[in-house]
Amino acid sequence: MSEKLKFPDNFLWGAATSAHQVEGGNRNDWSEWEKANAERLAKEAGSKWEKWQQDKFPEMFNSENYVSGRACDHYNRYENDLDIAKELGHNAHRFSVEWSRIEPEEGKFDEREVEHYRKVIQAIKNRGMEPFVTLWHWTIPLWLEKKGGCESRKFPEYFSKYSEYVAKKLGKEVKFWITLNEPTSVIASSYLTGVWPPQKKNILKAWRLYKIFARSHIRAYEIIHKNCPDAQVGFANILHSFEPYRRKWFLDELMVRIGKYLTNRRMLNLTEGYNDFLTVQYYFHNRFRFPKKVRTEHLPVTDMNWEIFPHGIYRIINKLKEHNLPIYITENGLADADDSKRQSFIFHHLWEMQRAIQDGADVRGYFYWSLLDNFEWDKGFWPRFGLVEVDYKTLERKIRPSALKYAKICRSNELEV
Repeated sequence: MSEKLKFPDNFLWGAATSAHQVEGGNRNDWSEWEKANAERLAKEAGSKWEKWQQDKFPEMFNSENYVSGRACDHYNRYENDLDIAKELGHNAHRFSVEWSRIEPEEGKFDEREVEHYRKVIQAIKNRGMEPFVTLWHWTIPLWLEKKGGCESRKFPEYFSKYSEYVAKKLGKEVKFWITLNEPTSVIASSYLTGVWPPQKKNILKAWRLYKIFARSHIRAYEIIHKNCPDAQVGFANILHSFEPYRRKWFLDELMVRIGKYLTNRRMLNLTEGYNDFLTVQYYFHNRFRFPKKVRTEHLPVTDMNWEIFPHGIYRIINKLKEHNLPIYITENGLADADDSKRQSFIFHHLWEMQRAIQDGADVRGYFYWSLLDNFEWDKGFWPRFGLVEVDYKTLERKIRPSALKYAKICRSNELEV
């Protein structure tokens, strides 16, 4: 006999998107970097990805895979895409505002683009969904890139002016604001491994960026509250699950402690007192055998070859309880082109999340990543994260079977086990 696990009343269920990954037609630091690096990325695919991935996704060898172009054309098709979200039982939707559209030149704001996002917000609300607005999801206007981008000491000032403009224009329509998306992902991928723009491998710059991002968030937090006193403001934090390969082995344990601090703890510490809620963006399980990460052989993997470890989300949520703040899972998903693992992935992560709730965690919402297949940054279009499949030639949308299973959970607000 099955058991039904009930989620809290007014729990928010939805999916997330980001402007650059779905809108199409953007012109920013990423769009220019894509064009300059597409051929290189296609050539490197043979050495970067496993043979089974190369065989399954031969498009990774085509340079056009790495140029976002029109993406999903969500900028023009958002009404239809939100109809799909409503059809799937979602009562919340997370999306991002594209800074380069709002402020294409320093200090010059585009009223037409603000009006576009006002229409998006209204379309979300008209469908009975709560909008979660992200102000920055990694892309930089070209004028700001020339001034040093994120690493500029004036980045917090530039970001606060942009945040104030958007808050004043859209604040009456929005309760939930996310200032920055995964700042530690940018620190790691742009300034430590150097695979994302501006591709500057520099440990000192990476270390300084923590404080630059923290100041940016704090200033935006204060500005949003000044203009929207009832707003709820946080930042989207990617949190990894860490464990040592050898228990009680000092060097393995040391690697775990360093990983937890740099990835999970430092931004939270720097922004303490300036978050109305905490977020979890969970994708990665990291197991360390000094001096490097090692595979956990028995775990299944996604199309990106990332380990699937649902228990990690329980550990992360349980740790966040100590902050005594509401928690939202603002991203959790997998690349799964044939939709063979997504239903199980969602179920088991929600089951672990439900365990954390039963243990006292104040979790109030879950957003699957992503509503649509989209442009996955330096990987391009081949990874398929969407509840909804997108044919990039025709732009036809097709709801995946796993999305219908997730819809049942969203509508019932319970998990049947």
